[in-house]
Amino acid sequence: MANERSFPDTFINENPQKALEELNGALEESSNNAEWLCQRAYAHILLKNYSRAADDAKTAQKLEPGLALAFLRTGIAEYHLNNFQSAYEALLEGQKLDGSDDSFQIWLERCDHSMQNQTQNGATNTQPASAPPVKYDWYQTESQVIMTIMLKNAKNEDVRVSFEEKELTACVKLEQGEDYYLKLCLLHAVVPEQCTYRILSTKIEIKMKKTEAIRWEKLEGEGVLSNVKHFTPNQYPSSGHYTRNWDKLVGDIKEEEKNEKLEGDAALNKLFQQIYTDGSDEVKRAMNKSFMESGGTVLSTNWTDVGKRNVDMSPPEDVEFKKF
Repeated sequence: MANERSFPDTFINENPQKALEELNGALEESSNNAEWLCQRAYAHILLKNYSRAADDAKTAQKLEPGLALAFLRTGIAEYHLNNFQSAYEALLEGQKLDGSDDSFQIWLERCDHSMQNQTQNGATNTQPASAPPVKYDWYQTESQVIMTIMLKNAKNEDVRVSFEEKELTACVKLEQGEDYYLKLCLLHAVVPEQCTYRILSTKIEIKMKKTEAIRWEKLEGEGVLSNVKHFTPNQYPSSGHYTRNWDKLVGDIKEEEKNEKLEGDAALNKLFQQIYTDGSDEVKRAMNKSFMESGGTVLSTNWTDVGKRNVDMSPPEDVEFKKF
């Protein structure tokens, strides 16, 4: 039956034009399917057909007044049309229906900021500019994935980071009036309740607890940004016109990090990270191979040695290693 068909965000992200064509066909068979109208609105937004997106989303609202997604799609479409007040009202209604979705609060803040700019500038239509992309780096230990967002002097009240099993969301409001927004689909699952972050003078450090002691080949998995709700980090709208010299920022952060005093595991992890970063390809291969084969009990930089053999587990003398 036609109503059994599904059009997930991941499918639309991969090819918005193809998704639009298939949704057009499906809606010819069932024009009163509110969910499909929301997804067609999403495809239109990705293709920058904002007026059509707004029409579809508003129709979905009428068909299913309790569908929060219809209000989110309406709000985003109206925002891109510079109808900030209408966007704000739709997003506020949607948030009442689904307060657990952080996307509503993020877009409400964007609308509020854009409306303030309109008032201050005496303008009726202010096209938001694109914020610079977020710069971040990451490394891992046997039990954790550590990610660093390179933003200096962030304030506690301006930083929001949330964790799901395979998803990380971070939003930072800056002094220049911009927002940095990052939402990643992770390669492997983490334990949200044991994930933390801290705000330092040179960066935001995020620690995610692995569910399994395995080596991640990369940070991001398939479906990256599949739940971003219509924008990516380098497309995220901002009303600011500030541009940042990222090369200089990274250099400044590295210089300040050299002077940052760490102790215990933090100091050891920093040392290993520095060795890995500065090492040759052979050093990196040796560190990866020895760490994985030894279950995290051996870390060697000598590829000539570990490249020829399997690295046995070598726990401390007072520790008994058990396989589970």
